[in-house]
Amino acid sequence: MTTTTTARSTNHSRTLQLIQIAMFAALMTIGANISSFLVVGGVPITLQTFFAILAGILLGSRTGATAMLVYALIGLAGLPVFAKFSGGMDTLVSPTFGFILSYILVAYIVGEIVRKFPTRKGFVLAALVGTAINYTIGTNWMYAAYKLWFDAPAGFTYQMAWTWMLVPLPKDIILAVFAGMFGYRLKPIIQKYKK
Repeated sequence: MTTTTTARSTNHSRTLQLIQIAMFAALMTIGANISSFLVVGGVPITLQTFFAILAGILLGSRTGATAMLVYALIGLAGLPVFAKFSGGMDTLVSPTFGFILSYILVAYIVGEIVRKFPTRKGFVLAALVGTAINYTIGTNWMYAAYKLWFDAPAGFTYQMAWTWMLVPLPKDIILAVFAGMFGYRLKPIIQKYKK
């Protein structure tokens, strides 16, 4: 392989990576707002966890996490990419910002699990682990936000925070299983274009 061919291949790879990062940042925006008019407690019902899981599966741990970081930074910069078309630095103190933060870790951990366990079961397990990470970080952040710096609803407790999460849980479990199976089918196709 000549130096020119290697350079061309590297440039192609970097360009593809940038396109994938931009594409998943855009998908997160769509997922945040496609159904975010549905709000339970303080939590909008979105498809972001689904796309964060797919980012980890299809892009790998580092690129997937980078795509989620880019999405978070775009929103914090003020573009209306978060749920209910919100954005800006004030989002940092919102009760739902923990969910946004969790997407970075979700994509990374999911990507690592599917790399180590490249089977259909491994992909589905990775997706379910990603959902658990999202719920754990997001719900604990929400509880802390309501207790420390946000106006909590009357009688708000840690148990109430987790009770709110029971409503989207069945949807997120189903979508996680679907993301794992869909990602398992799609990953070999994506890999062909990376070469």
